[in-house]
Amino acid sequence: MPKLCLDDRAIISVSGKDADALLQGLITTDIGALAGDEVRPGALLTPQGKILFDFLISRDGEALRLETSLDQLEALLKRLTMYKLRSAVELSLLTPAPVAVIFGEERPEGSYRDHRFEKAQMSVFRLYRPIAGAEASVADYDRLRIAAGIAVVNRDYALQDAFPHDVLMDLNGGLSFRKGCYVGQEVVSRMQHRGTARRRVVIVSGEASLPSSGTSLSINGRPIGTLGTVQDKAGLAIVRIDKAGEAIAKGDPILAGEVPVTLTLPGWTGLAFPAEADEASA
Repeated sequence: MPKLCLDDRAIISVSGKDADALLQGLITTDIGALAGDEVRPGALLTPQGKILFDFLISRDGEALRLETSLDQLEALLKRLTMYKLRSAVELSLLTPAPVAVIFGEERPEGSYRDHRFEKAQMSVFRLYRPIAGAEASVADYDRLRIAAGIAVVNRDYALQDAFPHDVLMDLNGGLSFRKGCYVGQEVVSRMQHRGTARRRVVIVSGEASLPSSGTSLSINGRPIGTLGTVQDKAGLAIVRIDKAGEAIAKGDPILAGEVPVTLTLPGWTGLAFPAEADEASA
C-alpha cells in the first residue's frame, strides 16, 4: 500500500470546553458534522469571502486538530489567538508534524479517511504519527490529486486570491451553508444561492507535456486561468468555466502556453460547463 511522509506540514491543537463552539462560529467547516474517523478541508475566510488560511481538520480525542502548511502556521496561530479572547480554549502546536498519506483500500489502524478523496471515490488516509517504509513520492500524490481534482494552496491557488467555491469546497465537505454565521459566510452564501461561482478547478489534459505551473491558459489570446500542479501531460487549473464552456461549444482551441489542451470538470462534482448545460437543457 503506497505511503508518503509529508515534511512541510504543521499541526495546531485546539482544545478546551469551548473549542468546538469557537471554530464552529469562525471557520467554513461544520464541526457538528465532523466524524471522529475522518479529516475534512476547512478555511478561515476574509470578510470578503476569500480564503485567508486553509487547513484539514479532524478530531483528536476531545481536541480538534488543524493540519496546515508550515508557511501558514505562525499567522494562523496568531489569528486564532486573537479570536479566542476569553474563551476556554487552549492552542498548542506541533512542528514539524508527522503527517503520512496512505493510498489504498485497506485502512491503516489509527488513520483518518480523507473526505476530499472519498467524494471522488478514492481511498486515501492520513496518519498523524511517524511511519516506516514510505515508498511513494510527492509526484505519486500529485498524480492522485490531479485525477481527483483536488487543489492545494501554493500549488494551485494563492491565499486571499480564491473563494471556497473556486477550489470546490462547496462540494467536498469543507463549506457549510447550514450551520449559521462565520467569517465571510454572507458572501459565500450569496454566491451559492445566486449561482455566481464561475471559477472552478478543472483537470487539464495536454496533447504534449504541459508547460510549468503558472503558465496561462488562454482562448484566442485571452487568459481564462493559470496552470497549477503539473505532471507530464496532466495538470490542474482554476479557470473561468463560462469562458471555457463557450470555447468548447464553438470548437475554439484552448492553449496552455502553446500546448493544445482539453479541460474536464472532476466527474464527482456533478458540474458542467455552462454552455454544455445549456445545450443539455435545450
